[in-house]
Amino acid sequence: MSWRYRANATLEGLTGYTLTRRLGKEPPKPPPPPKVPLELQRLPGDTVRPPVDPVHDRLLREPVFLLSSVRSGSTLLRVMLNSHSKIHSPIETHFRRMTVGLGTDPVRQAMELLGHTHSDIEHLVWDRLLHRELTRSGKPILAEKTPSNVFAWRRVATCWPDARFVFLLRHPMSIVQSWHEADPGKRPMEEAVPRTLSYMTYLEEARTHLEGLTLRYEELVADPEAELRKLCLFLGVEFEPAMLDYGRQDHGGFVKGIGDWRDKIRSGTVVAGRPLPPAEEIPAELHDICRTWDYLS
Repeated sequence: MSWRYRANATLEGLTGYTLTRRLGKEPPKPPPPPKVPLELQRLPGDTVRPPVDPVHDRLLREPVFLLSSVRSGSTLLRVMLNSHSKIHSPIETHFRRMTVGLGTDPVRQAMELLGHTHSDIEHLVWDRLLHRELTRSGKPILAEKTPSNVFAWRRVATCWPDARFVFLLRHPMSIVQSWHEADPGKRPMEEAVPRTLSYMTYLEEARTHLEGLTLRYEELVADPEAELRKLCLFLGVEFEPAMLDYGRQDHGGFVKGIGDWRDKIRSGTVVAGRPLPPAEEIPAELHDICRTWDYLS
C-alpha cells in the first residue's frame, strides 16, 4: 500500500471522507433523521385548557387528588381512604402518562375541525378511565394518588376544574432515607436528594397555587383518627372506624411501581414512623424545603 493511499485511508477513518474528496467531490450527505410516525405527533397548536362545558365534558365529579412526594406515606393514606364506604382510592393509575395517537391525516383533520386540541382528547380519555374505575367500585367519591402527578399539577387542575386536593408532607430527610432504603442496590444515597427533592419542589409549588388540605405523615401515624377526621370533614363525609383497620379489606396488590410494596404497608395496621433526623444530619440542599415545611427553624 502506498503512503498516499494509507494517508487517505486514515483520513477516511477519522472524518468519513472518502478518496473522492481529494478529487474535489463532496462527501455523501447524511441520511435525513427518521420521520416521527404520525400517531406519535401532536396536533399543531396544542394547548392545555379546561373543558368547554364541565357539566357535559366530564363524567367525574369533584375528584380528589392526593399530591405527595414519593416515600411520603401516600399508600397508607390511600388504603385508609379506600376503607371508607363512600371513597374509592385505587392503586396508582399513572393516568397522565396515557396519550392519544391520531394515526391518519383524516382523523387529525377531523379533530382540528371539531375544535379539539390533542390535550382535549387526552383529557376525555383520562376522565373516562377514572370514572369507569369509580363506577366499578360502587362508591361516589374517587381519590387518586400517583406521586408523579405533582409534576403535572397544573394540567390535572385544568382537566378537572372542580377537583379537590390533599397535600401530604413528610420530613424531607425521612423521604430521602426511605427512598434509598426501599432499594439500596439501585437507589444510591448520593442520588436520593436530587431525585426526591424534585418531587418536593413541585409539591410545594402545587400547595402554593391550589386550595386544599395539608396533612403530615408524622401526625397521621401518631394520631390517625384525628387526622382522618380532619380529612373526612374536608371531603364532606363522616369518619368511619374501619379506616383505621385497613388490613381487613382488599386494596389491590402492593406492587412496586403502583404504590408501596414493603412489609410496613403489608402489616395491615398503622406503624409508627421513624424518629425525625437531627438538624446536623440534614444536607444543605434540603434546608430550604425543611424550613418551608416547618421541619427546620
